[in-house]
Amino acid sequence: MKHLASIIDHTLLAPQAGSEDVIRLCREAVEYGFYAVCVNSRFVPLARKQLENSDVKIASVIGFPLGACATEAKVCETTYACREGAHEIDMVLSVGALKEGDDDQVQRDICAVVDAAETFGAIVKVILETCLLTDEEIVRACRLSEEAGAAFVKTSTGFSAGGATVHHVALMRKSVGPGVRVKASGGIRDRKTAEEMIAAGADRIGASAGIAICGEERSK
Repeated sequence: MKHLASIIDHTLLAPQAGSEDVIRLCREAVEYGFYAVCVNSRFVPLARKQLENSDVKIASVIGFPLGACATEAKVCETTYACREGAHEIDMVLSVGALKEGDDDQVQRDICAVVDAAETFGAIVKVILETCLLTDEEIVRACRLSEEAGAAFVKTSTGFSAGGATVHHVALMRKSVGPGVRVKASGGIRDRKTAEEMIAAGADRIGASAGIAICGEERSK
């Protein structure tokens, strides 16, 4: 089992979070050796300042948490976040467009964000919000994300009706090629659950409970 901290995006996306909370998040990420911090776009400059002498990456959510804003808005937010120091972009897929069968719009939305991120050398993770989708819709979303150039497909925002499940992670892993990775996020609060997600095919874990997860690991 790979060291869990090295594949965890230490996450703080609560609407009430302030600057001191983000500073604390960054300090924890350095202390525990997390792969990245994941923050709302307005906090990217602060995270960059806090992490400038570390190896911890910065991920910024885009179109969060609904994914229902215009593509142009997602592109603008992506450009801002990458310009200010984000290495990774976690964008929310247009769930409504997917559910009504407008695959072209879904793919154009992702492509536009991927193109904007690539200008800065950043990668894109596409958040599917699997709790709102059927298995068939998840497979389609994975295919569209891969064709659009996404580096990851991701289960959840953690702000909807449910989070990551082993079934959905395994389905996503089967639905993309080896060049696309899978991120499990939402409701992962302990080591056992994290290990189950990894066994199902997750390459990265998004969690606000990273310290609890790694605290269990350190005590072993």
